[in-house]
Amino acid sequence: MKQTLFVIQELVSREMKRKYSRSKLGILWSVLNPLLSMTVLSLVFSTMFRKSIENYPVYYLTGFLIWSFFTTATNTAMTSLADNQALLLQIRLPREIFPFSRVCTAFMNFLYSLGAYVMILAVFRISLGISVLFFPLVMVLLFFFSLGVGYILSVLYVFFGDIRHLYSVFLTLLMYLSALFYPLELLPEGVQAFIRLNPIYQFIYAARSCVMYREIPSACLWVKMSLWSFLFYLAGIYIFRKAKTKITLKL
Repeated sequence: MKQTLFVIQELVSREMKRKYSRSKLGILWSVLNPLLSMTVLSLVFSTMFRKSIENYPVYYLTGFLIWSFFTTATNTAMTSLADNQALLLQIRLPREIFPFSRVCTAFMNFLYSLGAYVMILAVFRISLGISVLFFPLVMVLLFFFSLGVGYILSVLYVFFGDIRHLYSVFLTLLMYLSALFYPLELLPEGVQAFIRLNPIYQFIYAARSCVMYREIPSACLWVKMSLWSFLFYLAGIYIFRKAKTKITLKL
């Protein structure tokens, strides 16, 4: 167990160093990136949605942080087995730790990004209520959801490399169906109902409720997020372990 934890820690550390190895600002980009993205989108859409969304920059940044963690976690987990092919074949290690370490790395970047988020909350004088205490629980559920998706993608990528390009297209569609930068209320009721089925929208909505609107998400929403998280996590673990032997032969 200690050895596995040590390997995960080393893998996360290696990924963090590799990500910022050519950057002079290093980890500071984890703070600057969401701020720059928020600034650009706010300049484009804040006037358009001014009457529909109060504190638009905070609205967008909340969704962006959730979205960014999910996409980074799943995209990097997808290639984790192929990227560590030599290590997988030379050393006997639980293969699950490779996608897991990528999701942990994405979560570390998310934590650094929270520095930018806290600054923006202060600038816009967003008063936090007791509901903010439920925000970490939203992130725990999102972590397991992302991990489950990451396990599935990592297996698919070993056998079908083009899944990376297909997933990129899918993410673009998913982003527009997540109410990331627009108010859901502007859409027809039928479209609204469809978007509410999107698990990423549910996580984003829950995060905004906890932080921006000082509301504890409803019991129904908690049930939905929990089901998405654990169903995908269990499915991911099952598929990953079922394909474990074939993965070794394929690599």
